[in-house]
Amino acid sequence: MRLHPRTQAAKESIFPKMSALAARLGAVNLGQGFPSTPPPAFLLEAVGRALGRYDQYAPPAGLPLLREALAEEFGVEPEGVVVTSGATEALYVLLQSLVGPGDEVVVLEPFFDVYLPDAFLAGAEARLVRLDLGEEGFRLDLKALEGAVTERTRALLLNAPMNPTGLVFHEEELKAVAELARRKGLFLISDEVYDELYYTPSPPPRLKDLAPERTFTVGSAGKRLEATGYRVGWIVGPKEYMGTLAGMRQWTSFSAPSPLQAGVAEALRVARREGFYEALREGYRRRRDLLYEGLKALGLKAFLPQGTYFLMAELPGWEAFRLLERARVALIPGEAFYREDPPQGLFRFAFCKKEEELELALERLGAVVNSQA
Repeated sequence: MRLHPRTQAAKESIFPKMSALAARLGAVNLGQGFPSTPPPAFLLEAVGRALGRYDQYAPPAGLPLLREALAEEFGVEPEGVVVTSGATEALYVLLQSLVGPGDEVVVLEPFFDVYLPDAFLAGAEARLVRLDLGEEGFRLDLKALEGAVTERTRALLLNAPMNPTGLVFHEEELKAVAELARRKGLFLISDEVYDELYYTPSPPPRLKDLAPERTFTVGSAGKRLEATGYRVGWIVGPKEYMGTLAGMRQWTSFSAPSPLQAGVAEALRVARREGFYEALREGYRRRRDLLYEGLKALGLKAFLPQGTYFLMAELPGWEAFRLLERARVALIPGEAFYREDPPQGLFRFAFCKKEEELELALERLGAVVNSQA
């Protein structure tokens, strides 16, 4: 007797493995992307008020008050919103709904690690388009993107701002993506969990505003509100498809936790009204610059991100677990984001940590990275 071959997609991710080792060794964990600071008080207070009031199942599509809050923000009707148990479930439900055996989904590489297993579990093939990596960082080759589309392609998955690269796509790039999708009859999955974490002068455009009839936007309260354990995410898309998506997710988790949905609904409005996102961005900008300048001072090549709370840098000659043991700093190796032939010596740093943690990590790295002894 044996398990079904599809379980090959269920192998343990390096992210929790690295976090567990970091805790055991007393390392600074710049690997897994969760903040080391608590969520904002207004979120905790809102969830506290929801306890005792919203304690039973929510509808599979989500609590109406959260769908209404998100609909106001995204400029759609509540019927165009489905609440999920985190963005991870949103992506799973979308891939299960949009593609199947014999289909293809185009994914940019480097990619967040759930994309390929989700495509595989849907029976589809992921066609990868590798970003160019030059002296100035990562760039999208639009000709390569179009060349990856075949008659079997049904969807294109974009992460913007992009994990792990920190890339923010320009409006002209997104317009080209939208035009390609229309011309080829593709669905667009826009993973925008870091939509409020951008360091460009103005907010990046949304694909849904360029191609609303075919775009499904994925979002995350955990990323916006510094509470990754809450597992409240959402899909915003064309309302004619959303009832089916809600029906699909009743066979996964059925519904996200009701009191957390209620608390998030209130907190999203407070965050927008009180300038929380502006302060969040500024705090992350400082930490980004601290880490970036610190790595450069160590003589390392780092690529300045324009979004997210991740930064890519090169540590030639090092392997992640050896670095963890020697420097007591946990990082995610670049190969976690590539299917094959990853750039050598590339690592992802998560700077969603306290400044003193970043400073300690730089100090520890400085003691070992220039010595291979």
